[in-house]
Amino acid sequence: MDMPLSLQLYTLRNEMKEDFVGTLEKVAEIGYKGVEFAGYGGLKASELKKHLERLGLTPTGSHIGLEILKNRLDEEIEYNLEIGNKYIVCPWNKYETKDDFIEASKLFNEIGEKCRNKGIIFCYHNHNHEFVKFDDEYGLDLIYENADSEFLKAEIDTYWVKYAGEDPVKYIKKYSGRVPLVHLKDMESDTRDFAEIGEGTMNIKDIISASIEAGVEWFIVEQDICKRPPLESAEISFNNIKKM
Repeated sequence: MDMPLSLQLYTLRNEMKEDFVGTLEKVAEIGYKGVEFAGYGGLKASELKKHLERLGLTPTGSHIGLEILKNRLDEEIEYNLEIGNKYIVCPWNKYETKDDFIEASKLFNEIGEKCRNKGIIFCYHNHNHEFVKFDDEYGLDLIYENADSEFLKAEIDTYWVKYAGEDPVKYIKKYSGRVPLVHLKDMESDTRDFAEIGEGTMNIKDIISASIEAGVEWFIVEQDICKRPPLESAEISFNNIKKM
């Protein structure tokens, strides 16, 4: 199977600051077919679209902070429609109480409905702090239970699920049909530091299999912190996945 592999460009955030377009070119040279954005390098949508088309890269999502989503959603929707990206992702939110999770789900519902009306799919990207329990139920599950599945989809970050002590395969299966995007990551055994995919302890093959069964459209490689040069880490992950 020719896996649809994308790279979350936060992995290369320092390189992107130095040379946004040149770094995109290097990502394409590695062999990635998609990129997920964490900023647009100050480029107009028309300019970015030309570079993506030239390099054969598909936009597979854009991580956009919640304040921007609340205050400039229409602008973000139009930008992403122009570059050909159909996924807008909220990358993080702060929670303290059960009510915080429920209130957030209502807000995500509103954002997701506006996105859906324009042909955009809205997703939420988890970390580990959503795995706090209220009456034996995780905050992350409260979010998805209290938001319409048509308006809010899941971008499961497998590393943070594992970091929180849960099974990424279980969570992907739990939200089968609602998980268009999965963040593939790996974890060192002793320190739980980030590792290149295939160089750590996570069961990547089972995660990939479960994702395929769940209808995942894009596998997105991300390494939050790299001990090697980030482009080298991105290439190691790509090659190891291809060998699996």
